[in-house]
Amino acid sequence: MALDVRPTAPAGAAVTPPGRRRLRNRLSRLDVSLSPYLYISPFYLLFLVFGLFPLGYTFWVSLNHWEMIGDHEFIGLRNYTRLLTDDQFWNAVGNTFGMFVISTVPQLLLALLLANALNRRMRTPTLFRMGVLLPLVTSVAAVAIVFTQMFGRDYGMANWVLHFFGVHKVDWQANKWSAWLAVSTMVDWRWTGYNSLIFLAGMQAIPHSLYEAAAIDGASRIRQFWRITVPLLRPTIVFVTIISTIGGLQLFTEPLLFNNGYMNGGSLRQSQTVAMYMFENAFNRFQYGYGSAVAWMLFLLILIFSLFNFLIIRRLAGGEK
Repeated sequence: MALDVRPTAPAGAAVTPPGRRRLRNRLSRLDVSLSPYLYISPFYLLFLVFGLFPLGYTFWVSLNHWEMIGDHEFIGLRNYTRLLTDDQFWNAVGNTFGMFVISTVPQLLLALLLANALNRRMRTPTLFRMGVLLPLVTSVAAVAIVFTQMFGRDYGMANWVLHFFGVHKVDWQANKWSAWLAVSTMVDWRWTGYNSLIFLAGMQAIPHSLYEAAAIDGASRIRQFWRITVPLLRPTIVFVTIISTIGGLQLFTEPLLFNNGYMNGGSLRQSQTVAMYMFENAFNRFQYGYGSAVAWMLFLLILIFSLFNFLIIRRLAGGEK
């Protein structure tokens, strides 16, 4: 005689019907699979309304002869063909890339070295780590006023220092290379500390046992930095490089304030960026169609150059081929 060893429900307990149990299991599986998408959906909904729709509408405006007064005429890609032969646009592109290279490369190297210094044992580390954010707290207008005075032609501190080395006065705002250098110095002063904290967060995730093992093997701190820190920091380096590329190619406020608010970037357009040229066409000349074409070209330049930087930095930081 076989014994029934199946568990029995306690007396008085309600028995869940099989159909309801199956429904509950399905809802549980549905909750597990859909919950992550529901959690991130607010961001994508906001991006759709405030990001993707303006981007698409800007592209539509760029296909039209669109001015503030008058009818809108569809002209296709005529704004883009005009843009490709526009000397002022390519001058703005050259200025943007020039200031981007001069500012971003030293900025990332200094941020990496500063983060490595902040990662060591020191007294009151929180005070020093928070102190590197002080330039970011300062308003852009105040920073521009200080640096404009610092790079003044007659009484600027930069020319005062150069005087001791026998260098004649430099008109920082009038020449292309000097204007690039002044604006890049302003950008580096504001953003180096911010990037160093991102690097520091990545360094603190590296196990200390690796450094202890390297020290036992006789590796110096410099060798540990290049053989352990930099390769393991590759994802952070790629992230900071992409963010710096996007911000550097959208440079607008610093060169505008350095040139006393002139949208043309100077008499020779020596420091006008693509963002400034877009603003000049759209809101000074009221050529919204052409300004929208400039905005879309800037978007494509950022996309292409960010991908290029991603591949280069990944290779240099020890990524796979």
